[in-house]
Amino acid sequence: MAAPSLQHPGFLLANLKVDSPNKTLAQRCQDLTKIIEDYHAKELHAIFSWLVESVFGSLDGILGGWNLRLLHSRCSDFALVVDFLKPSGSMMKLVYKLQAEEYKYEVPVNYLPAPVKTSIQEGVLPDCPLFHNRPHFPMSGMLTLNMALNPFEFFMFYFASCLITPKSLPVGQHGGSTDSAYFVLVDMYLKYFLPTEGSVPPSPFSDNRGSVSAPTPRSSNISLAGYGLHSPSLLKHHIFHQPSVNADPAAQEIWRSETLLQMFVEVWLHHYSLEMYQKLQSPQVKLALLQYRLSMSSMPCQPHIPPGSGTLHTYQEPFSPSEEHVLAVRLLVKHLHAFSSSLKPQQASVSPTHSHTHASPLEEFKRVVLQRFVQQKLFLFLQHCFGHWPLDASFRAVLETWLSFIQPWRYADDKTAHMQVDGGSGRSDPERWESFVQENLLVYTKLFQVFLNRAVRMDLVNAKNALMLFRVAKVFSQPHLADMIHKAEQLFLEPELVPHHRQQRGYLTPGQGGSFLSSRQRTATDAVFRVKSHVYALEGQDCQYKQMFGSELRAVVVKLIQVVAQARQTAKRISDRSSQAAASKSFLSWLTAPSSDSNNGLCGVESDDSTECLRKTHEFLDRALENLCTIFKLNQGQLTQLMANVTSSQDDGESKQLPDCVVGERGLVLTDLGRIQIINGLRRFDIQYQGDPELQPIRSYENALLVRFLYRMSSLLNDQVKCHTEVPSLGRRAIARLTGLVWSASSV
Repeated sequence: MAAPSLQHPGFLLANLKVDSPNKTLAQRCQDLTKIIEDYHAKELHAIFSWLVESVFGSLDGILGGWNLRLLHSRCSDFALVVDFLKPSGSMMKLVYKLQAEEYKYEVPVNYLPAPVKTSIQEGVLPDCPLFHNRPHFPMSGMLTLNMALNPFEFFMFYFASCLITPKSLPVGQHGGSTDSAYFVLVDMYLKYFLPTEGSVPPSPFSDNRGSVSAPTPRSSNISLAGYGLHSPSLLKHHIFHQPSVNADPAAQEIWRSETLLQMFVEVWLHHYSLEMYQKLQSPQVKLALLQYRLSMSSMPCQPHIPPGSGTLHTYQEPFSPSEEHVLAVRLLVKHLHAFSSSLKPQQASVSPTHSHTHASPLEEFKRVVLQRFVQQKLFLFLQHCFGHWPLDASFRAVLETWLSFIQPWRYADDKTAHMQVDGGSGRSDPERWESFVQENLLVYTKLFQVFLNRAVRMDLVNAKNALMLFRVAKVFSQPHLADMIHKAEQLFLEPELVPHHRQQRGYLTPGQGGSFLSSRQRTATDAVFRVKSHVYALEGQDCQYKQMFGSELRAVVVKLIQVVAQARQTAKRISDRSSQAAASKSFLSWLTAPSSDSNNGLCGVESDDSTECLRKTHEFLDRALENLCTIFKLNQGQLTQLMANVTSSQDDGESKQLPDCVVGERGLVLTDLGRIQIINGLRRFDIQYQGDPELQPIRSYENALLVRFLYRMSSLLNDQVKCHTEVPSLGRRAIARLTGLVWSASSV
């Protein structure tokens, strides 16, 4: 096009809307790349909102966009699409082009995470700095609240929302694969904007005014929540308050890293009850909220409040994350651990109070990224999943996300960092992982307790469920980890410190007005404050903390060991029956239909593999028992006694008893013990067929094809006889006996 700038901005958008549906993804990428290179920002501004929605889909899920979650590496358009959307691709160049012109794009507040949306509608400031100064309150009578975002924020919001927005997927196709274009792009964005080596690359686009500028700084009189006593936007403090911004180019671009992370965290993890949302509000935000409401009460035109939203505490979001969602969160967790562990050793020991005078913005970001941005919301997200996820093998995705977060040493580059937890002799930084455990105590202890409650209700005869129990026991049995958890619990249980000591945490010298406490006392005081602030921030000042190594949880562990012993015995009984059945098969066994007994369902595989599944079940359960004994310091005598008690109580007569029940209004009601007995095959109800004897279900030792065929033949014969003396109907079981197709296989 000779003079693209002379065209009306709406003309380009109209042409794209007409041409794009008739072109392949590869052709669209090529055309859009050329348009981005040739057109000016004014024309591109008119198509940006439509383009982002056409790529990622609409926020309401009606438009699927390019279906990045279904675009796999084996697809022909995969490489071109990824190249177009990668951090240095054409689409991001368009974002930077518009960013330089300071354009704004609106997103309806209704598509924000539900707690944030409801809070804004009630006139409450969001706890995340990302949403501050963004909502546009409409005049009286208008129903829609919008949030103004810059181009980079707008792009990342749609990209993050693409994962959780319900889509109308084509028939027969399901998301969830980690080799899709979406997961590849998530990994690319994390590595690009949160690099473990070097700094964030500068913007690939610059105009005649220089580099792309960061967003306008927030107003200093706005209280920001969610990050406790820390500065709400540490990185923007550097960008706008350093004496010489040009001396550190990374300071001009680091805001993209913060924005990317906040978008992922807020969109993916910010889903829980509004009551919990308000519990996490800091005192500064509560004060700002009071001032805000007082100011709003004096305004002639107040923001529109939807009807029926009288109280915030009545709200609860119906949130059910998918397995694909959890896998993306795990990818985020793993990368953040690697990002945080890449902090330079000389910067890791710098005092937080004076860190801005010594470290670069990126290094400061690495130090605080987990505690300040991820800790609270990830804990609530995992807690929700633990409490609501089905009791099946798909829980493995949630489990591995949790185990990835509580093992930061797995993602540390230096080998000596692994040694501290894995039992080696090198201890380069003795307090490195202890402080992490103290700052995340509830993630270890409370979620472990919730997992134990799930484990006693799972079918541990299934090898996949047994594997999950083994994985958790193996992780918590790592050398030094149980000791660090126990030490953190003891710190939390120490008496409350006097307020004066809390004020002396500034690491100042006595000459500067600092504390005269010794370094050892200051370290202990800091550790106690760290643990207590973490627990109180999540559970409140009136929380009733349950110790991981207390008597109550120890009783649950003993109960779990008994359930494991029962599952081992059930697996052994099934294995013995399978061996007997295999030995008793006759030469006519090829005529029988495949058996439908419980052996086939152990691992979701064919009966040929059931023996291998049972072997794995025994192995996983045995090793899980060993690790549980290591964690809770149970000696072999105690374990042997528990196993003996279970074995002695499970004789042949007990298996014929009814499961444990109580009498309710509608008959017998299973107790928790009764459910465990049924799940592990220890007891069962005596279910007998009481219908027409000739219509009994086909037995496992009968040939289903011949029974059905001969029954139809006998029915046809009876229909053909018209005399008064009707030929007696030949029942299916009689036919089976006459044809010699009955095998004594009741033990199969």
